[in-house]
Amino acid sequence: MIDYTMEDLMQAACDNGASDIHIEVGNPPLLRVHGELEKLDMEPLQPEDTDLLMRSIATEAQIDSVNNNGGSDFGYAFQDQARFRVSVYKQKGLIGIVLRLIPNKMIPFNKIGLPEEVTEILYKPRGLILVTGPTGSGKTTTLTSMLNFINESRACHIITIEDPIEFYHTHKKSSVTQREIGADVPSFAEALRRALRQDPDVILVGEMRDLETMEAAITAAETGHLVFATLHTTGAASTVDRIVGAFPTDQQGQIRMQLSVGLVAVISQLLIPRIDKPGRVAAFEIMINTPSIASMIRDGNTHRINSDIQTGAKYGMQTLDSHLLSLYTHGMISYEEFISKSRDPDTQLEKIKEMQGE
Repeated sequence: MIDYTMEDLMQAACDNGASDIHIEVGNPPLLRVHGELEKLDMEPLQPEDTDLLMRSIATEAQIDSVNNNGGSDFGYAFQDQARFRVSVYKQKGLIGIVLRLIPNKMIPFNKIGLPEEVTEILYKPRGLILVTGPTGSGKTTTLTSMLNFINESRACHIITIEDPIEFYHTHKKSSVTQREIGADVPSFAEALRRALRQDPDVILVGEMRDLETMEAAITAAETGHLVFATLHTTGAASTVDRIVGAFPTDQQGQIRMQLSVGLVAVISQLLIPRIDKPGRVAAFEIMINTPSIASMIRDGNTHRINSDIQTGAKYGMQTLDSHLLSLYTHGMISYEEFISKSRDPDTQLEKIKEMQGE
């Protein structure tokens, strides 16, 4: 039987700057620190250990969900230090747990690495802003910083729809309503429909997981609300294609038209280990919808969007590759990461040679 508690593991995560805790039978607890998994100096966990750790933080309803459905996702507040997004699951009939640390301290919007011009989109009265990237790429941190900026600078009603709630926002200049899937409302789509009757100005949809949620989010953006949402895509063009492709063929023309009018921006990001100091740095691709890009979306020419992003710096646009090049030349990321994360490494290598006068 283990001689430590889940709170001891949470404290270790906070003390070591970890982003995640992994708990699984046959391994000691692991922490993900700066993107790498590290084993704690503890004995491998037994089945009764992982079950005990789960029961120490889960409610009866959440335990029932694990037993009946094979898993449960929920938020857990650790003292006043942090919140954790908890995912309990079954594997080989045994309990496993992954906890994502959500720091209580929000990163100011001007510190997350986005160009200053991007603040202009946060004053838009309506439209759809998408923050995309793989799991663990910092999307939640970016969205939280954006909402906090609006909360501090605009007098409006913000509604967040999350699964689970991660950051708790206090009322500042804005009024903030936060609803959790499962606890407050059954689904994203249902929460979005109800939100439109609650006089919102800004709506955050944690994730556009299905067709119904996509439809509701696009409709909300069209009807006079600023809507934020996430997708697990990389790059602006592929994000547009992913949304359009989710709809039946006979609706895709209409969705392209709606996106060409309603899409404000796509911010795509990755988190990359730093070499200049401990931690990770975000690399961003930013597309701001202009009349030219709107035309490409409407006509199905999304493959041409990248060329407009390359020449759209005055609007705050940048390609992922240009940001990676900047991070590399400023000594913040390694050559290996720079090349492996680039979309067009051959062109990147040519640019490096030009800069070095070769």
